[in-house]
Amino acid sequence: MPWRAGARCGLGGLAWMPDTGLLAALRGIAPEGAGIGWTDPSADCPLMQGEALPGAVPLRQREFAAGRAAVRMALAGIGAAADAIPMGADRAPVWPAGVVGSITHTRRHCLAVVMPDALCRGIGIDLEEDTPLEPDLWDDILRPEERSGITGAQAKAVFCAKEAAFKAQYAVSRTLYGFYGMRVEVEGDRFVAVFTQAVPPFAIGDRINGRILRVGGHVLTLARL
Repeated sequence: MPWRAGARCGLGGLAWMPDTGLLAALRGIAPEGAGIGWTDPSADCPLMQGEALPGAVPLRQREFAAGRAAVRMALAGIGAAADAIPMGADRAPVWPAGVVGSITHTRRHCLAVVMPDALCRGIGIDLEEDTPLEPDLWDDILRPEERSGITGAQAKAVFCAKEAAFKAQYAVSRTLYGFYGMRVEVEGDRFVAVFTQAVPPFAIGDRINGRILRVGGHVLTLARL
């Protein structure tokens, strides 16, 4: 049976929700054995000891706390303890031992996915509002071969795919690189991200597969290793 959860923190505690909308979409593309969670990033979610975002403005604090709450729901889905998820020196989440995961949010939704690392080396998700990618960002995000003949909506999908693929590989490489470090090819609701530079242990030409959906006014992408 699919596991499903959602919460509006600070509004009466956990509110278990039917598996519809974004949760259903994420469940549909998530690998077998994944746990997922949703929270409202505009609500006030409690943080656990060890979780902090010093100096952040209130909006960013709420988003951060909502992400951690969504992760705890996802952890429950795989039978893992609801541990604190501190921020590392690289600003990435520090996942509990034996777990890989990813968090994403927009103004209205926060999603999280986790998996046992015995089933997956790395997983990444991205959620963006389904609007065209701003033209002044194309040169920074899209490689020349990716820009040819595509629309602003398609460009946004490529951006989202790169974001998800980057998160998935970061669990392994712990390496930052620019958008030109991958080339994305989209076919239907699937994409492949191809390394165009070496990011050890990944070599030029290595590939990360993923899924892409448009749902509820958003673009949702998931990539896994």
